[in-house]
Amino acid sequence: MPLRRSGPARRTVPLAAGTLVSLLSVLALPLTLPGSATASEAKRPAHPEQDWMGSTIAAHEGSSIRAGGLAPQSSSRRAVSGVDVSSHNRKVGWSALRRSGVRFAYVKATEGTSYRNPYFTQQYRGSYSSGMIHGAYHFALPDHSSGRSQAEYFAEHGGDWSRDGRTLPGALDMEYNPYGATCYGKSHKAMVRWIRDFVRTYREETGRYPVIYTSTNWWKQCTGNSGKFGRTNPLWIPRYGSSVGSLPRGWEYHSIWQHTSSGHSVGDRNRFNGTLNRLKVLANGG
Repeated sequence: MPLRRSGPARRTVPLAAGTLVSLLSVLALPLTLPGSATASEAKRPAHPEQDWMGSTIAAHEGSSIRAGGLAPQSSSRRAVSGVDVSSHNRKVGWSALRRSGVRFAYVKATEGTSYRNPYFTQQYRGSYSSGMIHGAYHFALPDHSSGRSQAEYFAEHGGDWSRDGRTLPGALDMEYNPYGATCYGKSHKAMVRWIRDFVRTYREETGRYPVIYTSTNWWKQCTGNSGKFGRTNPLWIPRYGSSVGSLPRGWEYHSIWQHTSSGHSVGDRNRFNGTLNRLKVLANGG
């Protein structure tokens, strides 16, 4: 039996055509909460397919990335070979790389809070299926949105971590701004706060501290050579020469060295500073 509404009957008032159109227009508008931004207002990177790990390093540092550091440090002789890839590499021949001796790979997953690598699935799953240890990385745009929002976006779109023994913690790619001011318009303190925000949020989301990829020159210029992250975050350093050179403050050693951007098949080549067993320890959370 249908329920009866108590009280006086409601009178239905017909709406004029113009009033109805106006009402429908209002209802069609997207709901915007205080402090939120619509999709059209969100800052989007103009050429994320050109922004890969190290894409801005050589251009800004020139020969200095090949020059001797004040305290040169060689990578371990037992170093494990790896690669990093992004959408500009398109479909990667993982089996051939595995046969050539590559044992780990990092794949670009995201940039800012709007870009996802369209080749991520082939690259991320392909590296794993070939027998490699794999991980994902995020290209940071600190002037686009908060560290928290970018860490959450990264973790939700490929940057998560699992304790399967073959998944590395996500990496935060901090390098020169491909769209403007070198340090994204941030002071040293503001940049350190942004990185700390990302690091804390990523740990909340995944249980792991992210690897930080950065050059010593950029770190000095944009964070004031902060020493706040050396005890918690593994360091991944780019330097295309015979050694890793001097390290940013706070790190006593590097974990990964991007030693060239001109390798065969996939340009960016890396070396893990330790044995394969130590790489597995990093993957497992040790």
